[in-house]
Amino acid sequence: MSASPLPAAFRRLALANLAAQSAEQFAIVAAPIVAVLALGAGSGGTGLLQAAQTLPFLLLSIPAGLFADRFSRRRLLIAAESLRLASLAAILALGLTGGLTLPWLAALGFAGACGTVGFSVTAPSLVQGLVAHAQRASANGRIELARGVAFLAGPALAGALVGWIGGAPTFGIAAILSAAAVVLLRGIEEPARPPAAPRRLRDELRVGAEFTLRHRLLRPLLITAVFFNLAYFILLAVYAPYAVHHLGMTSGQIGLTMAANGAGLLLGALLGARVLRHLRFGTVVAIGPLCGFAAALVMAATILVPSPWLAGAAFFLIGAGPMLWTISTTTLRQSVTPPELLGRTSAIVLVATQGARPLGAALGGLIGSRWGIDACLILATIGFAIQAGTILASS
Repeated sequence: MSASPLPAAFRRLALANLAAQSAEQFAIVAAPIVAVLALGAGSGGTGLLQAAQTLPFLLLSIPAGLFADRFSRRRLLIAAESLRLASLAAILALGLTGGLTLPWLAALGFAGACGTVGFSVTAPSLVQGLVAHAQRASANGRIELARGVAFLAGPALAGALVGWIGGAPTFGIAAILSAAAVVLLRGIEEPARPPAAPRRLRDELRVGAEFTLRHRLLRPLLITAVFFNLAYFILLAVYAPYAVHHLGMTSGQIGLTMAANGAGLLLGALLGARVLRHLRFGTVVAIGPLCGFAAALVMAATILVPSPWLAGAAFFLIGAGPMLWTISTTTLRQSVTPPELLGRTSAIVLVATQGARPLGAALGGLIGSRWGIDACLILATIGFAIQAGTILASS
């Protein structure tokens, strides 16, 4: 007997997720390229830019999770994506009028990332309401497949478009994709939920944090993800100037190497269900951190062998293995977490893991400007080694 099709409301959410993720990738990839090639930024400037684009994960994930547990998740998604749309439109306007500067790019990147936080926290919680328990692994695979497509096409197109039509029009295309996501989200019918019992903010946070940190399965996953994100954003903070000045790459080539990350994500998403059927769950969970460490070693090798092919291979590994991690660990979190806590636990995971991103970006910018980008690549490799060791040592 064939599996039941996923609900129409979920399919609409998956399409909205694809459009939103694509808009995000256009902006994330275009911003540092524009900063280096058009605004003359170095590793310190791109590090601060990455920090601004990731700081909302640290500041807003917990409030977003509380809202997701108490209010309409559909409306929260629409509000979050509308905020990203407004930030992209503002960058477009400044770029067309010649008023775009590095501080403006960072400030508007911060605003757009606030929308990303709201979307990232709320979407998994809405999946739980739209999809039956038996279909959640398949639904999460579909969501991650959309992310893989966005990560594959977005960076390659963004890099090529910045070199072809300029930075401002590239942000304009991202704005169009974001607007499409808003339209799709408006057509979703959200199932009714029982009203949340009144509770003080401090108590809500304490309950969610205690559940996550005391759970024997969730705690080691959380620690591993923190070190992965810290190391990855040390690398991302300096990659654009490193690619231009050390690897001799154009904006299009930078986009293509980063698109290899999307190719890895796409492959991981396509094979995720099959891998989960044939391997032990713990083995699948370990694949992501091990691939991250292997990717760091490959990227560090470009210090001695400055090859764009090696850089692309590193991004591919960072995509393929961690995609299996995301599918399996998201399904696990949805399965072991009570529905009334899912928004908060998602937020706590997000604030702890993606909250490590601005710290990694700031470290990358600081170390790169003081001791050189090579030191950043070595430090990132150490971070990836720690996260791999953490998951291998866990139960």
